[in-house]
Amino acid sequence: MTPLGEKIRQLRRERGVSQKEMAASIGVSAAYLSSLEHGRASPPNWAMIQKIIGYFNVIWDEADEMQRIAELSHPRVVVDTARLAPEATELANLLAAHIASMKNAEVTLLLQQLRAITGGRATGKR
Repeated sequence: MTPLGEKIRQLRRERGVSQKEMAASIGVSAAYLSSLEHGRASPPNWAMIQKIIGYFNVIWDEADEMQRIAELSHPRVVVDTARLAPEATELANLLAAHIASMKNAEVTLLLQQLRAITGGRATGKR
């Protein structure tokens, strides 16, 4: 599941709305919404994010958070380390090799450390 999928599911469940009801309201199939929630679909485009935000009628801060997590919700990530230090390539390969077997607490710790280093930026270069 992606951060965006988790957030959509949480909001939908809090409001007691089925996937089918929500999908019909925002103009997508229930299958697409299910794929989005389970992390099998790429994050929706900006217009669809706006429809989702409007559907849930979320406040500004929560809308900004949804847009931010949409940027962090690509289920298949490609890391291009060409022209970077060998350590960058090693880091990318170690993460790719071990993330599936890491405990959630370990992933959370690593994520917190990376957020501290990057200042929480979703995209861009340091």
